[in-house]
Amino acid sequence: MATATGAGLPIRPVSTPDTFQQITKLTRYQLYEYVRSRRFVAMLGIVAIIGAIMTALVGHYRGGLVSSNLAFYGSFWGGGAAFLVVLAAVIFGGDAIAGEFQNKTGYFLMGLPVRRTTIYVGKFFAAFLASVAMLGLYLLILLGNGAFYFGAGALPWQLPVSLLITLVYLAAVLGTTFLFSSLFKTSAYGFALTAVLFLIGFTILQALVVDLVHIEPWMVISYANSSIGNIFNPTVNWGLFGNITTTTTQVGRHSFVTVTTYTAGIAESIVIMLGYLIVTAVGGLYLFEREEFT
Repeated sequence: MATATGAGLPIRPVSTPDTFQQITKLTRYQLYEYVRSRRFVAMLGIVAIIGAIMTALVGHYRGGLVSSNLAFYGSFWGGGAAFLVVLAAVIFGGDAIAGEFQNKTGYFLMGLPVRRTTIYVGKFFAAFLASVAMLGLYLLILLGNGAFYFGAGALPWQLPVSLLITLVYLAAVLGTTFLFSSLFKTSAYGFALTAVLFLIGFTILQALVVDLVHIEPWMVISYANSSIGNIFNPTVNWGLFGNITTTTTQVGRHSFVTVTTYTAGIAESIVIMLGYLIVTAVGGLYLFEREEFT
């Protein structure tokens, strides 16, 4: 490596950071921006309020809500984690790409010797870590209540498995959020579409597939994320793959109603979520690569 000298001192050549270093720096910078933003404080407040309401409900209805550790974690982690995932993904990822166009910040960012793939991945990791921090705070509140009522060592094995499924679900939701954020140049569309789809749309689609088509709704992510809470249900015949239960009920002397219930397995849920993650994240990156800053 050649060096030049000036005034008797060697001049070291400037080297460009590699891709991993660039992603790390972009992730740290974006996380720093999140921590300084009002949305981070607002999200902390929302998690704290949810935790306070949960603590008050458990304390007031102690006999009914904390009859067992499975019922406790199934109700509050299974019911609350999926909602917090969608909320955090919308808040931290809704304008991750669209904001570069809407706020004109992309003009300065694109002038740097950084590939768009690096920017996309760095922003994705930052949004993921910020969302994990919110889930971690909620989990700490949950563990505090669980330790108070059941003891510090009374953790069901289902909790870490459910946590793993939740993290995969978070990545899948962020992938969809980044897809919408890359598709539109206005942040509001990314916020609205992600919230409507994951809170209402996919649930309605799942019901239509089951009731009208009468097949397992493996193509709908809401079918997969139900395993976050279902894993705590001791009556569910759990396995790595889905379970189908058929129940026939007599409603008259000669008439019967048959209801088929589908339950996603652990491996099946993770595969469905990873499929959503790959398709949406790659699609969002493709759109971001093709978008022009004009």
